[in-house]
Amino acid sequence: MSITLTDVLSLVRNIVDISLVWLIFYFILKNIKNNVKLSLIFKGVAFIIILKFASDFFGFKTIGVLLEYVIQWGPIALIVIFQPEIRNILEQLGRSQLLGRHKVLTVDERERMVYEMVNAIDYLRKERIGALIVIERDISLGNYIDKAKKLYADLSSDLLIAIFYEGNPLHDGGVIIQGDRITCAGAVFPTSSSPKLNRRLGTRHRAALGLAEETDAICIVVSEETGRVSIAVKGEMLYNLTLDDVRMMLIDELKPKQDIDLELETEEEEIYEEDK
Repeated sequence: MSITLTDVLSLVRNIVDISLVWLIFYFILKNIKNNVKLSLIFKGVAFIIILKFASDFFGFKTIGVLLEYVIQWGPIALIVIFQPEIRNILEQLGRSQLLGRHKVLTVDERERMVYEMVNAIDYLRKERIGALIVIERDISLGNYIDKAKKLYADLSSDLLIAIFYEGNPLHDGGVIIQGDRITCAGAVFPTSSSPKLNRRLGTRHRAALGLAEETDAICIVVSEETGRVSIAVKGEMLYNLTLDDVRMMLIDELKPKQDIDLELETEEEEIYEEDK
């Protein structure tokens, strides 16, 4: 049996086709993981589909008919009800960086970055100066950077303190850090409407959580009223953190993905050796 050029081209085309499908699924699942609202929509759709299969299997006609109407008109209802969320999700997909951060920091650069940020946070909390510091990761924040005041300055504690000083016109907005540089100041972010957020917390906390719900950014908040430090990450808000907590969280969250994978492999090997 001879293999022709047409057969080879057909095989290559099928491989490329399957690879593209898996790539699309990868980016969809990755964004579902990073976006709280998208994950809730996905879970709701998955629940309806599972319920429809169960109703067909057990012969529940009434539920089956109702679910057919839901499946038929559900997409239109989702577009109408979740129009702002869908727009944000599409914008987020457009802002996603295929190659991750703008700059992968070395160990020394990460340590220096954390050192400067912790020093600034320590001063801000002692002086009760409100601040919102955002660190960009895999999902680009270019949409917010475009509307803010560009700086492109080396990260330093003195500069962070000066930006959030009350006499500075940019102190009300947020600072965005890319790599080890301060890209902009005075950035405005979407506020969270989560019922879990304490009503006594101000706009900075709501903006931090709102951004953490839509992106994978690390959002650090210093309360102007209490001087307490909070961090919003992965759709959750961690309150009243100590400086050591902040330092350890930043060191852990800023590690490159390959370093995290290597640590997991090492832990698995150690567990395997202990079991033996």
